[in-house]
Amino acid sequence: MDATLATLSTERADPRYAAIDRLGTLELARTMNEADATVPEAVAAVLPELAEAIDAVAERLASGGRLRYVGAGTAGRVAVMDAAECPPTFSTPPELVGAILAGGRAAEGGAVEGTEDDAEAGAAAIAAEGIGPADAVVGLAASGRTPFVVAAVREARRRGALTVGLSCNTGAILSEAAEHAIEVQVGPEVVAGSTRLKSGTAQKFVLNMISTISMIKLGKVYRNYMVDMRVLNTKLADRAVRMIGEITGADRPAAQAALEAAGNRVKTAVVMIELGLDASAADGLLETSGGRLAGALAADTARPQRFRADNP
Repeated sequence: MDATLATLSTERADPRYAAIDRLGTLELARTMNEADATVPEAVAAVLPELAEAIDAVAERLASGGRLRYVGAGTAGRVAVMDAAECPPTFSTPPELVGAILAGGRAAEGGAVEGTEDDAEAGAAAIAAEGIGPADAVVGLAASGRTPFVVAAVREARRRGALTVGLSCNTGAILSEAAEHAIEVQVGPEVVAGSTRLKSGTAQKFVLNMISTISMIKLGKVYRNYMVDMRVLNTKLADRAVRMIGEITGADRPAAQAALEAAGNRVKTAVVMIELGLDASAADGLLETSGGRLAGALAADTARPQRFRADNP
């Protein structure tokens, strides 16, 4: 048994919660809600370190590198969720942001015992991904000492990749292994040791920031609109039309027609309307601006007759 686990704040039993098994449902809900309300404050305390790490991650991505999250158990499943949401939200290629979960796909839906303790498997997973100096690797472990994650981060750093260690305890082994250490001190859980609670929430908060802010820096967001999202269903098609209308001032029929002419690409449709271009010319302008809508709209270009629904 690892004696150091007993010293971790995320493992301790908090006396404030010693009688939760005798509380009514409403009181339990209030207790958990009050505990969860402390997570944003804990995250706020590490924002300077987090911002520095995000800048470094975004720099790697802008230079053609990849981002990989590494985790086990709840942390790994939080990582899988964040990575999976990047392609539909920001139209990123599937290989750009990914997650390495101890135990592989079998662990996505349930526990695969013992895999988090396999340090060799963690290092091997990094090698299998072909991680190199262009890439960024974020290791997640509430305890900050999960062997699979620590070994993966160490191997990634040995290969020259940018490394970030995200834990919920201070003085973590993971922090020593990584170039950038982020220690979100959430304290003991309502149910002692159940790090799927405050620790899992804190990890989701941080990954939200890492992926979203990186994508904003890559030009995947215009104003506060997700203009690079994929139009995959009726809800998203409606959102796309509304975005186009709100950005350009076009009425709904014109926005709908532009979206269709643009092959369901929101940024292309906006450029078509704003600069009076056809889809091909709009795509070309976006390409020269590095895919950034703001850059394309600011380009010094002739503005022929504006796109109209009856004259595409």
